[in-house]
Amino acid sequence: MTTTLLIGPTVEPVTLSEAKAHLRVDSSAEDTLIQSLIMASRLHIEAALDLALITQTWRVQFDRWPRSRSLNLPLRPVQSLTAVRVFDDADDDEALDTSTFILDGTAHPARLILSGRASLLQPTRAANGIEIDFVAGYGDAPADVPQPIRQALLLLTAHWYENREPVEIGASATIIPATVSELLSPYRRRRL
Repeated sequence: MTTTLLIGPTVEPVTLSEAKAHLRVDSSAEDTLIQSLIMASRLHIEAALDLALITQTWRVQFDRWPRSRSLNLPLRPVQSLTAVRVFDDADDDEALDTSTFILDGTAHPARLILSGRASLLQPTRAANGIEIDFVAGYGDAPADVPQPIRQALLLLTAHWYENREPVEIGASATIIPATVSELLSPYRRRRL
């Protein structure tokens, strides 16, 4: 499975002014640093939880269809399915009707289910024969992101702002504060 970001989010889940208020920073001297920490915190949380926080468009590629009638997507929540293409060994593609699939976008993991008795065109390209484009995220605005995730993002941004070195000499290494992990705990995918 190969995953590619096609269109990134247009805003961050936390604004610069919210982060500066949380950090109690009044000057604009470190705005660039704070903005980069907000983005790094978002990326860290998204990767750790297989989430897309703000609306973004992704492409996932698979070699073959699974034997089951269900295909897991790498991110959640998924808002919509925009395209499904199957490639032949000459790299020509055929678009499949997206209404052939039922989108379960809020499941852990999000998934596409082949509806009814429809059959799937099989790819003949050796690798990445299936491309699926989808839109993921809680919404377009920061307020669409659940408040516990936004709070965890603020706390992680503050932690990295205060601890700019990966490890302090003579101190125990704490990569992610426990409070951040606890706030994010309800959004973790439970694996059995």
